[in-house]
Amino acid sequence: RSDVVVLCFSLANPNSLRHVKTMWYPEIKHFCPRTPIVLVGCQLDLRYADLEAVNRARRPLAKPIKPTDILPPERGHEVAKELGVPYYETSVVAQFGIKDVFDNAIRAALISRRHLQFWKSHLKKMQRPLLQAPFLPPKPPPPVIQVPDPPTSRSWGPAALFCTPLCADVVFQLQGGQRVFAHRVYLATSCSKFYDLFTLEGPRGGSKEPAARTKSLDGEQGVLAEGVHTPLRTSQSDDTLRPAAGDNVMHSDNGSRDLSAWGRGFLSMCWELVADPVAGREKRMVVVCMDWRVQAEPFRAVLEYLYTGRLDQTRGDLMQVATIAELLEVFDLRMMVANVLNKESFMNQEITKAFHVRRANRIKECLGKGVFADVVFRVDDGAVPAHKPLLIAGCDWMMAMFRGAFRESYAAEVSLPGTNCACLRAVLDFLYTGVFTPTPDLDAMELLILTNRLCLPRLQALTEQYAVDELLRAFMQRVEIDEQVIIYLEMTQFHNARQLAAWCLHYICTNYNSVCRRFPREMKRRCPVLSENQAHFERHRWPPVWYLKEEDLYLRSKKEREREEQLQRKQHTRSKWCFWRPS
Repeated sequence: RSDVVVLCFSLANPNSLRHVKTMWYPEIKHFCPRTPIVLVGCQLDLRYADLEAVNRARRPLAKPIKPTDILPPERGHEVAKELGVPYYETSVVAQFGIKDVFDNAIRAALISRRHLQFWKSHLKKMQRPLLQAPFLPPKPPPPVIQVPDPPTSRSWGPAALFCTPLCADVVFQLQGGQRVFAHRVYLATSCSKFYDLFTLEGPRGGSKEPAARTKSLDGEQGVLAEGVHTPLRTSQSDDTLRPAAGDNVMHSDNGSRDLSAWGRGFLSMCWELVADPVAGREKRMVVVCMDWRVQAEPFRAVLEYLYTGRLDQTRGDLMQVATIAELLEVFDLRMMVANVLNKESFMNQEITKAFHVRRANRIKECLGKGVFADVVFRVDDGAVPAHKPLLIAGCDWMMAMFRGAFRESYAAEVSLPGTNCACLRAVLDFLYTGVFTPTPDLDAMELLILTNRLCLPRLQALTEQYAVDELLRAFMQRVEIDEQVIIYLEMTQFHNARQLAAWCLHYICTNYNSVCRRFPREMKRRCPVLSENQAHFERHRWPPVWYLKEEDLYLRSKKEREREEQLQRKQHTRSKWCFWRPS
């Protein structure tokens, strides 16, 4: 004889619940008419689990679980009420409800024995099966912002820019008529000697142009460089570079400068109209005539090192490269060649690392002061000088604008409406150094709009992470962020910031009741009932709707049971003494 029957069904299989009424309950009542029954719904964790992941983990031939197969709690309560049995839900995965089932099954078995003579007095205080509190599913974790790795190779990186000198602004005239085109900003930020060369005084002792000037930097005013008061770092020490004072520089009548006494390897320098090697359009460039000792191929190797920081160790003319590096005072390259010849190439890694760190610091100073800038961006609240070579090497959008037949490819001033100086400087800082450095005056939403416009996915992800960190910091300081999150959700979905949009959706889902209570109009205006966002909220809100209904049912049932027990206690009062008065 059975003392109790635990009748189980799966909450992810409607047929199993149907069989409880049509098959198992009639059979139990036929063979065990006086045995108490406890109805148990199993696999409660599937109600809030990721069904796609669950189906992938199941056997290949197993029937996939559909969202429509998941039974809500009210279905189990309806069947339990129809059969007149207590109902519980369990989950082995969540470790919920298992003890409740066995404890209350024991209670049901003991209460069923009250009709026996021996148990009438011993089971008076035995409670009937208790109600089960609803299971609150765990709060889903917020989505993690995934920042993509920087591209290992770019079609228009520094190496490609040296091979195809787009927007070149300096040409080296070698003996024999050969010409080598390059970019001043790459050479000056990589080598102190070239920085001194390009910051010499203007013709006939003219004053240097201020760094903040926003006119064309093609040399139309007859100057070589701007912002000569900018401190940069030397390649040998951490001292700031002092602009060259122009000593030992002779000026000829035609405006060229005699550099033979200024440095080895250089003969003269002047501004000339030179045809651009890529666009074919004439523009003013710095023309530097080199000494006969500077050969073409080794000189190209030196310049390529200044662009990329790498040395081709398989070259057969390493000694000539070292000679020219010594001549032009590129001491890092000379040391690297010496290490290769001495079979100590492993020491070059530290030299290369220091080279890139030093150049990144110099480039940031160039950005801050506008040194060697060749284009000015006009934005809503001002002007920002920039450098076309660095923009082309870091952004495909900029490369397409400056390389193509657009007006901006040869204009000294480019209009960029819809953004501000702080956002554009943050973008330029990232393109120049590869590092995102937020500033106090930076608006994350404005920067996201600009990164989407310029097609910069890595910077966009970094900005999304910055926006999330700012929201969480405000939340920890007990600042209300609900309205800001709603605004972010609308803007991020419009401007393709999908990761931040997913984070905003998660925040609203996990705080759905409070957000709707504080901003009902905003939620209805931005999230109409038939919209995709509203459907997402209904599926992923926490606590879920079924839990709120179950909690309400539990509280109402608990009050009804307490009321019944109170009435029962009044009906079966204890015997009292005649002089006892209830207070």
